[in-house]
Amino acid sequence: MLREGIEQKAFPGASVAIAHRGRLVALKGLGRLAYDLDSTQVTTRTLYDLASLTKVMATTAMCMRLYDRDRFHLEQDVVEVLPEFAAGDPRRAQVTWRMLLAHCSGLPAYVKLFETAKNRGELLAQALQVPLVAEPKARAEYSDIGFILLGVAVERIAKETLDACCAREIFRPLGINIAFRPPTQLSRDLSAPTEIDTSFRHRIIQGEVQDENAWVMGGVAGHAGCFGAALAVATFGHCLLSGGPPLFQAHTVEIFTRRELSPQGTSRALGWDTPSPPSQSGRYFSPRSYGHLGYTGTSLWNDPERQVSVTLLTNRTWPDRSSQTIKEIRPAFHDAVIEALS
Repeated sequence: MLREGIEQKAFPGASVAIAHRGRLVALKGLGRLAYDLDSTQVTTRTLYDLASLTKVMATTAMCMRLYDRDRFHLEQDVVEVLPEFAAGDPRRAQVTWRMLLAHCSGLPAYVKLFETAKNRGELLAQALQVPLVAEPKARAEYSDIGFILLGVAVERIAKETLDACCAREIFRPLGINIAFRPPTQLSRDLSAPTEIDTSFRHRIIQGEVQDENAWVMGGVAGHAGCFGAALAVATFGHCLLSGGPPLFQAHTVEIFTRRELSPQGTSRALGWDTPSPPSQSGRYFSPRSYGHLGYTGTSLWNDPERQVSVTLLTNRTWPDRSSQTIKEIRPAFHDAVIEALS
């Protein structure tokens, strides 16, 4: 299925890791970093820009760690930690951390803050002032802006930068090589390129975050910025499937991965998404499943009932963002995985 995707130019290469009942049952790299025949082949060590998997593997994970320590309260008003968020609109005082995590705060999906912000400070100042486009909790709308704010909140509560606290609290305890900003030239060379940027940075984007807002923030943001290989992502997925140790309490995993009851019709859990037909998880993942996608072509889906975790990393944005074929390949791949395991 993945080789067909490569042939159809849905993505030049892919790296996959599948865990079943506590065992790693598949780990494979396919294709190349780019479409050129002389391009480096993808291996299980290839690093991918995880894009919005950052939301769950870094930001949400840190919220869970702080929740376990009674330092992060889901019903707390955002303005108590981020007073700048008030911005003269009385509705904003109603927005809670739960609403940001469940994408029902009323904030818009996306704003091109990078077009006017020159650095991290300016972008954060603008993010804190982005106007609401709906009443809080009236509807679910996936929002990068909300997770930029969650990243700032984690930093203020933990009194440490997001990359530093994630490294200490999430990645090192699991023994996984996930990081904001690949730290060495070797790491950058091992990274799959994400696009040829012709409108903003005017260069090939490789080993630096593809998301422009995150790039202006120095590559460390609550919504994007992490890089990693498939096995590292799968190890994080296995941690959750196995009940949370060594990172989380079991009840915390249950609370954050359970679909929210409101707004009506939402598929969102806290940070995570759940299957809602037609789902990118395919036809077979159970209603208790949870997962997340990344814009660059990455995904992680867990099914607690089947005890299955599927990590799929691609650079579907190469050489530009036009291809949407992964939306057909990904659910078919998930179906093929479940059929093979069955």
